[in-house]
Amino acid sequence: MVQWFVLSLFLYFPEDKREYIPAGITLAIFFIMALIAMRYFIVISRKEAKKAKELEDKIMKKDTERNS
Repeated sequence: MVQWFVLSLFLYFPEDKREYIPAGITLAIFFIMALIAMRYFIVISRKEAKKAKELEDKIMKKDTERNS
């Protein structure tokens, strides 16, 4: 009974559904920003992987030249 009372304090369903519009706009803005951040991290990760691969190839080439 106490849990129901505590949880019901935080539930609010407005009669006028226009009150959902600001929340929807805010959700959309943060969702778009999250997608942009994710794409940014993916691009940076690919660049770092490419640099690491080039460095690895350079080290392997130098190592094979030294062992030959």
